[in-house]
Amino acid sequence: MAKLRCGIVGYGYMGEIRKRVIESIPELELVGVVETNHNKWKQINHCLVFDSFDALIQTEVDAVFVATPNIFAPDLCIKSLDFGKHVFCEKPPGRTFQDIKRISEAESRNPSCKLKFGFNHRFHPAVMKAKAVVESGRLGKILSLRGIYGKSGGKNYLNSWRNQKKVSGGGILLDQGIHMLDLFRYFCGDFEAVKCFINNSYWNLEVEDNAYVILENQKGQNAVFHSSATLWKHTFQLDLLLENGYLIVEGLLSKTGSYGRERLIIGKRQFEDEAEALGNPSEEMICFDRDLSWTLEVQSFIKCILNDLPVTVSSSHDALKVMELIDLAYQDATKNKQRCYA
Repeated sequence: MAKLRCGIVGYGYMGEIRKRVIESIPELELVGVVETNHNKWKQINHCLVFDSFDALIQTEVDAVFVATPNIFAPDLCIKSLDFGKHVFCEKPPGRTFQDIKRISEAESRNPSCKLKFGFNHRFHPAVMKAKAVVESGRLGKILSLRGIYGKSGGKNYLNSWRNQKKVSGGGILLDQGIHMLDLFRYFCGDFEAVKCFINNSYWNLEVEDNAYVILENQKGQNAVFHSSATLWKHTFQLDLLLENGYLIVEGLLSKTGSYGRERLIIGKRQFEDEAEALGNPSEEMICFDRDLSWTLEVQSFIKCILNDLPVTVSSSHDALKVMELIDLAYQDATKNKQRCYA
């Protein structure tokens, strides 16, 4: 069977990851990489290098991986779809809710093309195990969710394109918090009510370095999380509180390992007649040491292409709904500031 011919647009942090993943999957062939910074060309080997998207498209690729700053992603996705190419786009899928609406419209007029977004946290082993436990029903229904996702900005944080509002569209909420919002939707579905406070407590940038978000859905489930660039310690924690117990996902397998060992803690509700003390139930801990999330999400993309299946995980609908939450959060944060400081 002929291999799917792939191209990558953008060779930053994510472009490098996508190149490595594509080269590791037998069904894929990397045709070339688009990179406008010629200083990076010497880092790219075993494939062609182009300085424009149009040059890549002329090679008759089957699928395009978009790994550029947010400002460029929507137009590249739309152009690729209109050229009849399958598209895998990194998160966030643009700077605004309107950006993803435009991409979704392009998908609708090109129904033979598959479109998937890079919400790889759904494919982390602790998250997948937690999802399996929830779906088994043995701990009952989810009552609420709680999350913390943050980092220590680092010495180059001030110079990152991610903190230039014209390029990125937003700060830590859009860049990193979007993963937590996507996981909230993954476990509980849509949320309709959104409250948000954002501030710039340390970095003095034009985008937020902290965001505090509270959500509620029609099922009465609540979710709350803190997205931060001032934790000084890289942190990921997702708590799921259920009728008969709780799940805690903490740590996150990453390239640097700075988020700590990824693990899932499973606790069963026990009162003092079952446990040593009230509020101190026994727990099961499962640790994970291999991060296959990047590969698994691309493999799911390939499966949809080769078998002509709809994209149901990290789809345009998922991207649209999570960007809608981001948009509502920013709107509410603006209203809150106006009320507080009027």
